[in-house]
Amino acid sequence: MNSYLLVAENISKVVGSKNSKKTILDNITFSINHGEIIALLGANGAGKTTLSSLIASIHPPTEGTLLFEGHSIYTDICTYRKSIGYCPQKINLDNDLTVEQNLRYAGLYMGLAPAHIKQKIEYFFDVYELGQYAHAVPATLSGGYARRVLLARALMHDPKLLILDEPTVGLDPHIRHQLWTIINELKAQDVSVVLTTHYLDEAEYLSDRVCVLEKGRIRLIDTPAGLKSAYKKSSLEDVFIQLIKEESC
Repeated sequence: MNSYLLVAENISKVVGSKNSKKTILDNITFSINHGEIIALLGANGAGKTTLSSLIASIHPPTEGTLLFEGHSIYTDICTYRKSIGYCPQKINLDNDLTVEQNLRYAGLYMGLAPAHIKQKIEYFFDVYELGQYAHAVPATLSGGYARRVLLARALMHDPKLLILDEPTVGLDPHIRHQLWTIINELKAQDVSVVLTTHYLDEAEYLSDRVCVLEKGRIRLIDTPAGLKSAYKKSSLEDVFIQLIKEESC
């Protein structure tokens, strides 16, 4: 039995026309363990968002495959999508619906029974402190509470893997830390998380491993502690700055 939750094997992504092709990802191979938080880091254009969108099955790779619990996700894409949750950077909640309705329809979309949906909504209203906004439209929420609704929507169906694309961008520091607590609690529940972020302190605090992308390739994968030791730096931010300097040389 394969011990990994997800394995990317020789993933490449090429875009453009026949006469004007651009390689976004080039032969990417890595794995994600059960209950692991892995952060995708890299300069703008390194391929982070493309890789996370491939894992989310929004786009297919040009070459290579993704294995989920040992099986290609493309043999049964619908079942795979029921095993993952996706929380985009852009807040794309439906403002024609209330917070409660956004969550309820997300549950219905995933085929959950009404009783289960009710139970899940009550859970998120309690744990994420969303109950007071049950009948509000998302546009009236603060950024931090809107992010909580996005997380709740992505978790309605109890996914094994959660993809977070810049989940705390633009939030005040104390709100960011509140969301960090929520993300760490998911790990404690054995949910694996793919985290795309530009906040190096966020990656250092949350991630078990860091995957650094450079021009569409994986430059290195290691724990934050391992990277700091290897580069003799006191913070992941200092390591990243050093990597950027080496890249520009």
